[in-house]
Amino acid sequence: MNTVNHPSVRKSLPLSQRDLQDLAMMRASEVHRHALSRLVETEVTDESSEATLLHAVMEAGINAVRQQVEDQGYAQIADQMDTAGQRATARRRRPSWADE
Repeated sequence: MNTVNHPSVRKSLPLSQRDLQDLAMMRASEVHRHALSRLVETEVTDESSEATLLHAVMEAGINAVRQQVEDQGYAQIADQMDTAGQRATARRRRPSWADE
């Protein structure tokens, strides 16, 4: 696991009171830190800096969005394959008028 991640740019991030409470919970809860660490493959501890914690949460969110995009893409491919398969099957069927 990575223990240090060096960002190349620092940005300002507005946080609501709820965001601050969620971040405090993640820092205080060993279960949450462990889950977050597994999601981003970076060790997050109760002593991690605020920047490290914020980066890990952001990275986990970006990974979740990427996963959703991949899932949607795979679903579209599956739909296209199903449609193509149905067309191929229909082409192989003997026409209903052939027995007349």
